[in-house]
Amino acid sequence: MTEASDRRHMATALALAERGLGNVWPNPAVGCVLVKDGRIVGRGWTQPGGRPHAEREAILRAGEAARGSTAYVTLEPCAHQGRTPPCADAMIAVGIARTVIAAVDPDPRVNGRGIARLHAAGIAVEVGCLEAQAQALNAGFFARCCRGRPLVSLKLATSADGKIATATGESQWITGPEARAEGHRLRLRHDAILVGSGTALADDPLLTCRLPGLEARSPVRIVLDRRLRLAPSSRLARSARAFPVWLFTRRLDTPEAEALAEAGVRLFPLASEGEGAGELREVLATLAGQGITRVLVEGGAGIATAFLRERLVDRLYLFDAPLLIGADGRPAVQGLSVRRLVEARRWRRIEDRLLGPDRLGVLEPAEDEAAT
Repeated sequence: MTEASDRRHMATALALAERGLGNVWPNPAVGCVLVKDGRIVGRGWTQPGGRPHAEREAILRAGEAARGSTAYVTLEPCAHQGRTPPCADAMIAVGIARTVIAAVDPDPRVNGRGIARLHAAGIAVEVGCLEAQAQALNAGFFARCCRGRPLVSLKLATSADGKIATATGESQWITGPEARAEGHRLRLRHDAILVGSGTALADDPLLTCRLPGLEARSPVRIVLDRRLRLAPSSRLARSARAFPVWLFTRRLDTPEAEALAEAGVRLFPLASEGEGAGELREVLATLAGQGITRVLVEGGAGIATAFLRERLVDRLYLFDAPLLIGADGRPAVQGLSVRRLVEARRWRRIEDRLLGPDRLGVLEPAEDEAAT
């Protein structure tokens, strides 16, 4: 096959992989396309909960046509025994003739072993087709494997002058229905959504995805609540058995903690002192240990500022509405202690589009080095 056809089929596999974002953790979102005699004979993507894997789905759908085909896989096939046998073995067993892989799997249980196993079986393997796109798609999985924490996205919905509420706290609704729907689509693409206790108390949010027919795909809801102020009567606690709620606190051995646990809230201890980088890194490391790969921070100005100050934000989603609130409004970001412009963190705009009357800008850190 030509390089152009390889890229075309890998682009199809990447589009399939994207369907799994927010729904397959702790596994990566992978897509697979099987091509034989110039036509696609099998398609697959990682299924909810991380299994079956994309390769097995594509093989199942291809049936006998899988033998002699070329497999386009967005991430290296696994070579270890988990809850399912290795995908590399399944590909060998059905007689895949050639495999084109976008990116090597950073998981130390795989990381080249799947490629080596395919090579050893006499299967031609090529690596690197649309590699950057594949790594960007699974940036959360790569962050968990390589940096020990999930990818962190921060969503801010503001007026044109950067306010998230009026002086009295009114914020519903700054942005319009198109922007709010896009915010719910963001929730679908993340494994977890995180807020601070201030937002949980002031807004009593539900934090589910409220797009029609997609509520079941709501992310894990996480609350940072050092003093354990969330009430069992809150909407988060009352819905904890239907949609998971994880709460980080320093007050585990209390009647309040027991009441929340009985409601179905899962409690995690906060060991770090203070409210700075150590605490946030502890939370992110714990989430990574639980398999979370992508976190959407939707809290108020305090939690947003904390993540920005410690340079833990990998992606900014800025929704701004064409209205002005003024200096007495509540800012989206509090003090970052920037004295000189050279100290300010620079961002690059990777996407910019209109959503009805509002605008969405997507930004990533401009530094060459990744966020820590």
